[in-house]
Amino acid sequence: MKLLPVLAAVLALTSLTPAATASGVQCSITTLPVAGPAGPATISGQLCTPAGENPASIQLLVHGGTYNRAYWDLPGVPESYSYQRNMAHEGRATFAVDRLGTGASTHPPSLPMLISVEARSLHDVVTHLRSGSVGGTSYQKVVIVGHSVGSGIVAAEAATYHDVDGVVLSGMTHMPNVPALALGAALGLQPVFLDNVLAHLGSDPLYFTTRPGARAGLFYAMDDAEQSVVDADEATKDQVSVPGMGTVAVFGIVLPTTYGIDVPVLQAVGTQDVLFCGLLALRDCSSANSLRAQEAAYYRPEAQLETYVLPGAGHSLALHINAEDYRDATRAWLNTKFGM
Repeated sequence: MKLLPVLAAVLALTSLTPAATASGVQCSITTLPVAGPAGPATISGQLCTPAGENPASIQLLVHGGTYNRAYWDLPGVPESYSYQRNMAHEGRATFAVDRLGTGASTHPPSLPMLISVEARSLHDVVTHLRSGSVGGTSYQKVVIVGHSVGSGIVAAEAATYHDVDGVVLSGMTHMPNVPALALGAALGLQPVFLDNVLAHLGSDPLYFTTRPGARAGLFYAMDDAEQSVVDADEATKDQVSVPGMGTVAVFGIVLPTTYGIDVPVLQAVGTQDVLFCGLLALRDCSSANSLRAQEAAYYRPEAQLETYVLPGAGHSLALHINAEDYRDATRAWLNTKFGM
């Protein structure tokens, strides 16, 4: 199993050289010390800002299972698919992290990677964002944005630590399509050590990833997706802790953890999300109004729940052809609620 060393030097926050600058957008990699399941760990993330300025508010982006931060800035595809670069072009800052166990962050053993551990590590990241440790700006407003499994973790973080100004939950409802999830897990997942792409990680047997070719059926509605994007997604896939995913499913998604959130919430899904929408999920995702009617009971009034559905999109709505509409809806919500 691969454990990234936690060097003493990292305990002083380390910001690396800018990773990319394109068309008025500047992105750089930062490594942050956080609490891991058995002691100090590190989380790596990519900060993207408008070139020449760093706004006083930021979105903290948290990817889903078998993804890493590339979900928010997928390499090898047109920039129009990049959530981070699109937001920076519009004057907004984002920080997309590799969750513990993925990407360039520390890879702990899979068994203790529970939702409480992941929520604590994100709380540490929020603290760093507010203290000026990322990009030199002490962010006055932090909105935390999750996708899928990441949304469950985001919900737990916000409900536990009450340290963010707003929450975006994407690719999630409180009533998953259990048959689709079970079938997808049985036919679409395999241990990382059996995977040709990720076997070099040396991960323990309870870290899983998607089987070759499975991502299209699990995460996309191909009438609204490009095969080149699915291929790029496959090339950058990552691993997920099975015990951790189980605790997220129960405590972050199914149970009303979201009822503890006391700041504004935007919940977004694709209308064709086979994992969380449809008859077997007991969720009608055909319109924002129908989704809100079914989800509102899981939130307190302070959440001021707003919902959005992206027509024709599957589970990974940020990587579909019409993802700009989802980003526009998020921007409008940020403007209305926080003046961002």
